[in-house]
Amino acid sequence: MAIAKAERLMNLALCLLGTRRPLSKRELRGSIEAYLEGGSDDAFNRMFERDKDDLRELGLIIETVENLDGETGYLARRDSNRLPPITLDAEEAAALGLAAKVWQQARLAGAASGALQKLRAAGMPEAEDAYEVHSALEPRIPVHEAAFEPLMLACRDRRPVTFDYRKGNAAKPEQRQVEPWTLECWRGHWYLAGWDRDRSAERVFRLSRITGRVRSRAGVFTAEVPDVVTVRETVESWAGETATRTALIRLRTGAGYPLRSRAVSVRELGNGWDELEIPYGHGLDAWLVEFGPDVVVQEPADLRADVVDRLRAVAKD
Repeated sequence: MAIAKAERLMNLALCLLGTRRPLSKRELRGSIEAYLEGGSDDAFNRMFERDKDDLRELGLIIETVENLDGETGYLARRDSNRLPPITLDAEEAAALGLAAKVWQQARLAGAASGALQKLRAAGMPEAEDAYEVHSALEPRIPVHEAAFEPLMLACRDRRPVTFDYRKGNAAKPEQRQVEPWTLECWRGHWYLAGWDRDRSAERVFRLSRITGRVRSRAGVFTAEVPDVVTVRETVESWAGETATRTALIRLRTGAGYPLRSRAVSVRELGNGWDELEIPYGHGLDAWLVEFGPDVVVQEPADLRADVVDRLRAVAKD
């Protein structure tokens, strides 16, 4: 659905940019295949008006001209829609190069590399890549979940979705109806922040727990989309980043480096175990379960009970 709309908008933009005289709705309908298949005149008129508004929102300047016969025509003059020259210094070029490398494991790799090549062909300076020359480390964002691409498109196009989601302590997945806001990568895992229609509240979903296919739904969002900062804070809070107190755990020696990096204090207990005090926020129980038998929660009691419940749910499968 998103690809078909993007293709239709591209064809309309090309028609409006490629004409030397205003084109009427009738002429545009006859030139664009998607409009020919659009059904009735009323359906075409609604689709055309939406597409025209979308192009204008994207920045295309579309002029409306009335000819001598009183017929309305449309065109987008090239001189009015020409972008100014792009000038980047060496540091900005290096930042773009680094950003392109980040996506090399995702399906965005081709688009990122292509955009970089076009900028270099237009005169963007070749910046020294500090990450390639002086380091064996390479920044990457892993994207292995099949749900990533459809959710990314749904966030971009503001389309509601449904999917089956399995919580960490649940034996079976359940269907969720969500208005997706944004995707965030936190501690190597991708999360979707959005509005859960069934619960009438904002929620965060870990992509690795989405089972089956993500399905798009017609209609508009029913809840207001917050700004980016608020969404990121929500992701961090639900993923366990926001700590309100501390927890005491035992951790097997040599295991759980991510936990050790967050520890407030570490004490050797002997016999292959260490005692750690770590920040305790929402979602910590799900994170601790991932370390399996290498972690034992000592306190608080409610965190210990949550971890035990999650482990029992996994053992039943």
